[in-house]
Amino acid sequence: MSASRRSGATDELGPDEPERDGADLLAALLDGMDAALCAFDADGIVTHWNREAERILGWSAAEAVGRRGFSGWAVRSADADEVEARLMAAMRAPGRQVHEFALLTKDGGRILVRTQSAAVRGPDGKPAGLYCAFSEVHTQIDLERSIALSEALFEDASWGVVLVDADLRPAVVNVHAARALGAGRTALLGRPLGDLISQGVEELESALAHVLAEGAPPAPAELWVTVRLPEGDARRCWRSGFVRLASPLAEEPVPLGVGWLFQDVTEAKQTEQEAAQLRFRANQLHRATRAAAECEDPAEAATTHLDFALAGFADHALIDLVVGDEQAGQSERDADEDRTGPVRLARAAATPSGAPGPSLLVSRTTLPLRYPEGHPALQCVERTGSVRASASGRDAARAREWAETRQWPEGTVHALCAVLRSRARTLGVVTFLRGPSRTQFERTDATYAESVAARIAGTLDLVRVLDR
Repeated sequence: MSASRRSGATDELGPDEPERDGADLLAALLDGMDAALCAFDADGIVTHWNREAERILGWSAAEAVGRRGFSGWAVRSADADEVEARLMAAMRAPGRQVHEFALLTKDGGRILVRTQSAAVRGPDGKPAGLYCAFSEVHTQIDLERSIALSEALFEDASWGVVLVDADLRPAVVNVHAARALGAGRTALLGRPLGDLISQGVEELESALAHVLAEGAPPAPAELWVTVRLPEGDARRCWRSGFVRLASPLAEEPVPLGVGWLFQDVTEAKQTEQEAAQLRFRANQLHRATRAAAECEDPAEAATTHLDFALAGFADHALIDLVVGDEQAGQSERDADEDRTGPVRLARAAATPSGAPGPSLLVSRTTLPLRYPEGHPALQCVERTGSVRASASGRDAARAREWAETRQWPEGTVHALCAVLRSRARTLGVVTFLRGPSRTQFERTDATYAESVAARIAGTLDLVRVLDR
């Protein structure tokens, strides 16, 4: 670059010191740029040649400045006329001209470059020369590919992409991520993640903070979160990958944030969990049947079925039997069909409340329970089908009152009642109860409860037969 300041074009500026300062500043600016730059005067003489041009072609500024065009040194003789014509045409054409051609390195190699040339106008508005910026084509293509990839990720990608800054707030969000988070792309920027995610945000922020401090984990992580959507909270499983972003311009890596990529795998995970759950429950039923077969007392066999069913399914269980419906001289089927008046239930077995342990049989002389009208257990008998019930809202006091009114253990917020039937006769109800740490009962839970109820009903029916 120092050679460019010794060129004739620079010397004509004269000994005025301010002008020399301007030339020095221009030289420093050109040398500091990442692009290869050269300049020509109106006669096609090279007047400037920066360090990046030296790096790419190997010709120093002292060797380049003062030459006419590229002919005889930086291009092949066969290409010289065409290259010079293209460059000089940019001096007369409006705007910027883009060309691709091969240049020669000092050691004789050929490099395909892409040039951007534009005229430099003098005070009178006439062309006084031109500047030419050039780079290796593969470097330009790599840049274009990077830009194209970024645009595709933030516009067309089928997974979420979020750039999170060092304060763990979204700085850039793609279309898919904005849709998953239930807000517009610009509306998400700068907001705390806690505003967008109600459950699971601590785990997500911990992962992002770890990536900022230590780097990306070796494998994707599956994060369960509850997203605040306009239509209501939604439980989602996001398979997430993370990359730490650092400034490429700093001498030492300076963290800029984290690139968070995620894909919604909720349906696949739910299907996987349901399949595992079905396998577990089928295995529990099989184990319960084998264990019950070893019991000499049929009533003990009934509680054995209940204990196996509770594992991973509910916190408590109750067995209530229908009482006071036998009529002298009637068959069991007739008694079931001709029952009049309200259904009365008596407690036959229950899990201990407030302490671990197996289900316990209750005295067979237990008085009927004073269940209020519309109690889920009574509805179950009347409908001859399963009934699900849950405490409304999240108020602990109201939930406690809800459980107490139904004569269920404290802390109960979800219930599932399944009817006990054997030989076309309703024997009673088995009730499964869950606390606030569990989800409410689903239809698949009702199917499982009905399978358990069928086995318990069979053993309880045998108790009745033996009692007679």
